[in-house]
Amino acid sequence: MKISKGNLSKLETEYRGYLEGETLDRFFKDFGIKFAAGHWSAGDFLDRFATRGYFPELDSSLEAQLRRIAEAGIEGVEFHDVLFLDEDLRIDEDRVAKVREILEELGLKVSNMNVNMFTDPRWKLGSITNPIREVREKAFEVLLQAADLAKEVGSPSLSLWPGQDGWDYNFESNYLLKFGWFIDACRQASKRCRELGLRFGVEAKLKEPKEGNMIVPTTHIAGWIAYKVNEEIGSKVMGVTIDYGHEQMYAVEPAFTVYALHSMGVPIVGFHINTAKLHSNDEDRVFGTGDIWRFVDYLYAAIDVGYDGWFGEDQFTYRMDPVKAMKLSKEIFGNLMKKALLIYARREELEEARETGDQARILDIVKKIILMG
Repeated sequence: MKISKGNLSKLETEYRGYLEGETLDRFFKDFGIKFAAGHWSAGDFLDRFATRGYFPELDSSLEAQLRRIAEAGIEGVEFHDVLFLDEDLRIDEDRVAKVREILEELGLKVSNMNVNMFTDPRWKLGSITNPIREVREKAFEVLLQAADLAKEVGSPSLSLWPGQDGWDYNFESNYLLKFGWFIDACRQASKRCRELGLRFGVEAKLKEPKEGNMIVPTTHIAGWIAYKVNEEIGSKVMGVTIDYGHEQMYAVEPAFTVYALHSMGVPIVGFHINTAKLHSNDEDRVFGTGDIWRFVDYLYAAIDVGYDGWFGEDQFTYRMDPVKAMKLSKEIFGNLMKKALLIYARREELEEARETGDQARILDIVKKIILMG
C-alpha cells in the first residue's frame, strides 16, 4: 500500500463520509490497495442442503465468473489450478491461452494461484499426506506443476490449502509421518517457487472438510513451518495465506497473528477476507458484517507491518446474487480500511497511550473513527 503524510491527509478532505462508486475506486488507487476475488466467489453455490445450487440458472463457467468479477469492479482474480488441467491433471495449454485472452479483454490481473487437491475424490484420504504412496507422489507432482502454471498465467504466488489432508478419527493417522510428508512437500514447493520467482504460501484451517483436524490447523503452525523451511533453504520464499474466517474458527485475535508472523520474519502471501462467527464453521459471508472492531484492528495490523500484497474475497454467499455480494464486500472492506488508515494517521498518539496502559484513553482515540469515521 502507498502510505504517506500526503495521502493520509486526503482522508479528511477527499474521502470524508461513506465511500462508494468512483470515490471508492479512487481511494483504492490512491492508497495502492490491491483487491481481488476468488473465481469461486462469482459462481453458483452448492451445499449439502441445496445440492442443485441456489442459483441453478446462473452460468457458472469460468468465463462467466470472470465477467461477473469485472462487473463488480474488482481488479484481481484468484484461480484454482484445476481450471487449467485436463482429466489426467496435466496443463491444458488451450485453456491457459483462452483464459489469458479473457483476462486481457477484461483488464483483470491474476492475484494468486491456488492448488485444488480437495474436490476430486482421488484426494479423499489426503493429497501430499495421503497414506497411499502412489497417490501422495501424484499430489506432489501436481503441487510442483501448479507453480509452473502460476508462473505461466502471471501470478505472483502459489498457495496451498490442504483441505483433505488431516483425519476424521483418533488413531486414523500416524501424525508424525503425515507432518513430515507435509513439511517435505512444502520444502520442495518452496524451492520450485524460488526458481520461478514466486512466493509460496500455506493456508491453515482448523477443520472442514476433515472433521477431526486438518494437518495445518492454525496459522501459527503454518508460520512455524514457513520459518523452518525458509531457514533450511536460505530464502524467505515461503509464507502463509491468512483467511479471516479460519482465524475465527479457533477464536484467535487475527491482528495478533499478523504481528506474530511479522515478528517471525515470515511473509504474508495473501489475505483472504470474509466473515464468520467465533468458534463457528467456515461461513465465508460478506466481509465486514461481523465485529467491526476486530476487522479494523486486523486491517490496521496489515498497514502497520507494511503489507503490500493482495486482499482477496474468499466468500460463498449462497443466497445472494454474486455480483452484488462481491460489490458489497469490496465496498465495506474499503470503508473499514479507511478507518484503519485514519487510526494509522494517529499512530504516534496511539502508541503513547498504549505505553500508559490506560485502556480508556486508548479507546477514546479510536472510538469515533470506528463508530463514525
